[in-house]
Amino acid sequence: MAFHLDEFLPYRLSVAAQQVSRRFAALYAAEAGLSVAEWRVLAHLDHSGTVSIRDIHARVNLDKSVVSRAATRLEAEGHLHKTGSSADRRLIELRLTPKGRSLMGRLRPMARDFNAALMAELGPDGPGLIAALDRLTRP
Repeated sequence: MAFHLDEFLPYRLSVAAQQVSRRFAALYAAEAGLSVAEWRVLAHLDHSGTVSIRDIHARVNLDKSVVSRAATRLEAEGHLHKTGSSADRRLIELRLTPKGRSLMGRLRPMARDFNAALMAELGPDGPGLIAALDRLTRP
């Protein structure tokens, strides 16, 4: 039996994720000049509050060095504040500043609208896809 890459589910999931990510990245890059890593760091902080770079790395599927560089750029722009962890001195904790919360206040509706448009594009297949993704990404 021949192997066809276009029929290989991991490949198709990766291509779909990259295409959707690029579509959304164009929106937040135009609105705020953010990279994918910067968006993911901000969105995670907006959702989770103060967290370490290690925690973000584990959650957003980016290398620690990428998360660290994104955090450094966001700190330079005044969107987040870095501090050493009081519980573990090896960890750097991040939290949104008022400027970062304000930016997320502008980006959150854009993310919700983008998600709603994707679900509309998927039509009745959307809920099934979400359920399948939940099964695939379960720890």
